Amino acid sequence: MKLIVEKNYDELSKRAAELLAEDIRKKPEIILGLATGSTPVGTYKELIKLYDSGKLDFSKVKTFNLDEYIGLDGEHQNSYRYFMNDVLFDHINIDKENTYVPNGKVKNPEDYCKEYDKLIEDAGGIDVQILGIGTNGHIAFNEPADELSAGTSIVNLTQSTINDNSRFFDSMDEVPKTAITMGIGSILKAKKIILLASGKNKAPIMKKLLEGDMISTQLPASFLLLHSDVTVIVDEDAYKG
Repeated sequence: MKLIVEKNYDELSKRAAELLAEDIRKKPEIILGLATGSTPVGTYKELIKLYDSGKLDFSKVKTFNLDEYIGLDGEHQNSYRYFMNDVLFDHINIDKENTYVPNGKVKNPEDYCKEYDKLIEDAGGIDVQILGIGTNGHIAFNEPADELSAGTSIVNLTQSTINDNSRFFDSMDEVPKTAITMGIGSILKAKKIILLASGKNKAPIMKKLLEGDMISTQLPASFLLLHSDVTVIVDEDAYKG
């Protein structure tokens, strides 16, 4: 793993956007794997700035998102499709037909999961995957468990993740308890991975990840140790606590 420590969240976001912009310029038809949650929002804002200033073109870019809540359609303000449109896609010149977010309302979720992996494979595979990390070490919605799925699958969210996500909903009862998520194997197929972590609440899990050399299903992010091209970008709060 390559580690980059930035002073604060803004600097982290700028660095991540710079790395992505460099890759997009090198390969305009790049396939990006995108994450939701609060951590990558700053990076998306920086990418929008680059587009607005004429320094970045998304017209040939394709994207695949990591996950989506089961039960929410793309019009729901807490769905990840809505989130991605709101924080990125609506503000750049990307073709929405080239942006893929799992469908949380699909009738046959198990079959759909296999189809989603096939979509990525048929597109040529993900060139750069952006990841956040949960306070419990989850990546995408691959939660600590005795077993982890290799491919895209339906997962039950842990109580800690439900609690973390509750700030986006009016009540705890409204927070979805299941999700579609890319599996660990799906994520590791990406040619390059960039993991972002910000804030003191992420410091304990980042310390565990960065100082360890053991792989465990109880720390899903530890599987990134198997990948040959992972860049971790943290701010000082997430690095030092």
